[in-house]
Amino acid sequence: MKLTNGHFICSIGGGYMVSKIELNKKQKENSLYQAAYDLFTTKGIHDTAINDIVKKAGVAKGTFYLYFKDKYDLLDRIVLNKSAHVLCEAVKFTRLNSFNTFEDELLSFVNYIIEYFKEDKLLLKLIYKNLSWGTFKKAYNDYEEIHQIYDMFEKGYEKSSISKEDVEKILFMVVELTGSVCYSCIILNEPADIDEMKPILFNTIKKMI
Repeated sequence: MKLTNGHFICSIGGGYMVSKIELNKKQKENSLYQAAYDLFTTKGIHDTAINDIVKKAGVAKGTFYLYFKDKYDLLDRIVLNKSAHVLCEAVKFTRLNSFNTFEDELLSFVNYIIEYFKEDKLLLKLIYKNLSWGTFKKAYNDYEEIHQIYDMFEKGYEKSSISKEDVEKILFMVVELTGSVCYSCIILNEPADIDEMKPILFNTIKKMI
């Protein structure tokens, strides 16, 4: 046994594994997280109470407050993690392919996001306002893939006279526009279906870059 950061962990074969206490705490946190996500996307945020979350997660109400201040604190974490996940998946997919131009690479990235949300409308409803520049900033230090999105843009403009600050502003506009169009067209079907709007969105992004 070894004490690390105030917690006992077990040593196996020269390595270490998380203690049963830490593992149990993580499992409870994950249960609360998943229960809240399921309820937020089906019942809605306002109609979901903390009592609903703990009951679905199978934990005591007091346990909830060991991890979260209130349901909106939990919501913020879900939104950040889910938003970052979509962006990370999009950039990982894009990196698996080769492109002749930055324009083609960027449109592939955007298209992945669109297709992802077409398949998961509940997630889009929950996070669309947060698929934004703020997500990039908050997730930058925790997700290597977010760095790769910045790298993709910086390489795309490396032969340009555009400043780094302006490159970031273009990235901001692309992400904000994509999230907004996805929500309007996929959820509200306004002003048209997303497949009808996609060519117009792509043409707009081409002009922006």
